[in-house]
Amino acid sequence: MGRIPVAPESWMRFIGFGADERYFTYRQIYAESMRRGAHLAGMGLKKGDRVVLMMGEAHEFLMSFLGCVLAGIIPAPISPMVPTKGGEHFLATAARIIDDAGASVLLITESSRPVAEEILQRSSGEARIVGAETAFADDPKPFEPPEVDPEDICFLQYTSGSTTAPRGVIVTHGNLMANIRSFMGPAGLNVGPDDVGISWLPLYHDMGLIGLVLGPVVYIGPLVIMATSSFVREPRSWLRLIDKHRATITFAPNFAFAQVIKRLRDQDLETLDLSCLRVAGCGAEPIHAPTLRSFAERLAPAGFRSEAFLPSYGLAESTLAISIHRTGQPLRTEMIDALELRQGKAIPANGAGDEGSVKEIVSCGFPLPDHQLIIVDENGRILPEREIGEIVFKGPSVTRGYYQNPEATSESWKDGWLYTGDLGFLADGELFICGRSKELIIIRGANYYPQDLEWIVRDLPGVKRGNVAAFSVNEGGDELLVMIAEADLREAADLRQTIATRILESVGLEVHRVVLVPAGTLIRTTSGKLQRRKMRQLYQQGEIEEL
Repeated sequence: MGRIPVAPESWMRFIGFGADERYFTYRQIYAESMRRGAHLAGMGLKKGDRVVLMMGEAHEFLMSFLGCVLAGIIPAPISPMVPTKGGEHFLATAARIIDDAGASVLLITESSRPVAEEILQRSSGEARIVGAETAFADDPKPFEPPEVDPEDICFLQYTSGSTTAPRGVIVTHGNLMANIRSFMGPAGLNVGPDDVGISWLPLYHDMGLIGLVLGPVVYIGPLVIMATSSFVREPRSWLRLIDKHRATITFAPNFAFAQVIKRLRDQDLETLDLSCLRVAGCGAEPIHAPTLRSFAERLAPAGFRSEAFLPSYGLAESTLAISIHRTGQPLRTEMIDALELRQGKAIPANGAGDEGSVKEIVSCGFPLPDHQLIIVDENGRILPEREIGEIVFKGPSVTRGYYQNPEATSESWKDGWLYTGDLGFLADGELFICGRSKELIIIRGANYYPQDLEWIVRDLPGVKRGNVAAFSVNEGGDELLVMIAEADLREAADLRQTIATRILESVGLEVHRVVLVPAGTLIRTTSGKLQRRKMRQLYQQGEIEEL
């Protein structure tokens, strides 16, 4: 990605919170990115040096990121948003990223300076803060971008740290281009000249950065980027902008579709037209079929078609995508016998059943073209279709490992294959995801996926919707189930028993302990993923404040 295509007629529109809006052609983006690359080179930074980017403003982030790439400098994006809970953990993690990358510069916009100063106080490295507004204000000296090889590092994508330190995934130019061409091409999104993308996803994570920004940059497609904060405060604004700009492609995690359903009013449907949307991608977290069906039914009067849903699966270690649903095809799900599932078999259920006896799993489509995907058991034996094992992936999108971390790299990369740590199965060549192997709950020889248990109780009265964590602890040699739920204090009296009873009736599993906690207690990564292992650690250390 050392050269950015220039297309004067194509554009990006950045929509901030409120009335703030900025418009750039690709020619303008390229020119400004080159300016920034020249400035960075003028500071003494050279090809291969690392710069950590912490910018809340999307246009500033993108042109600084591309400026680094054009100059051969390796950017490492991090979140500029300090969470309301776990602020110290966030600051310490950011400092570890700076130190791990060996970054000499923390590039920010002035709005992030107070946070940046807090981070550097915790860093043991020699990084200095550089503010974009001042650093890029003047005209730079003449600059000739260095030659870029496909094996050169394009950027470092740091995975969210929970009980381990964050790890920097090495994404080369070759990895990035291979993944973009695969998921944007005919076997993926099948992008054409009439497509318009829209995204509110954070640019410091792979789904937002690669899927909805760098992909369109490579394919020179019109793009609307709205502030993440705008979606968080008003999820319906996402739909309004799709309508306004006649967007054809968007992506979001499962929770975003649930938030829209929750906030949507009947009168919103009267002025909303989503008939333009041909791809509503879904990924980055477990996909819940009832959520997508509810969204499709609720938005059908506004012209939304359920065939627009495009479930996908991927992870940073594979650059982004691993598998993707075919465009224009109906959502495919499998109704699996839950008892067989606990024994490692994906056997279709005979007829309908309740949550405890039948598990509905969404297909995440077919593996990317020019890549290989297999399912293996704990001994590395390749499993046939409908047997559950670890998902293992190989191909040009697979990154080379973690930056300066050979030990962690050797755990997941073996003979060119990426061992994802995720469990799933194949059926008719399509991939179905069951959960994380490291989070799997095994009690009395049966396998339980934590998200399945969480889904059973997430909508109970008194539970803060979706804010439940399930994990097991070992006491006296026995594995026991613990569930932590954020709850309304007014409903807490009987809620513990209600949760335990619901789990027992649904899956026949006794809950050792139900812990009710105040809203905001559950720890999540900056991308919103629940950190179950961290919650288990806090529980075992007696550091959880109960209601």
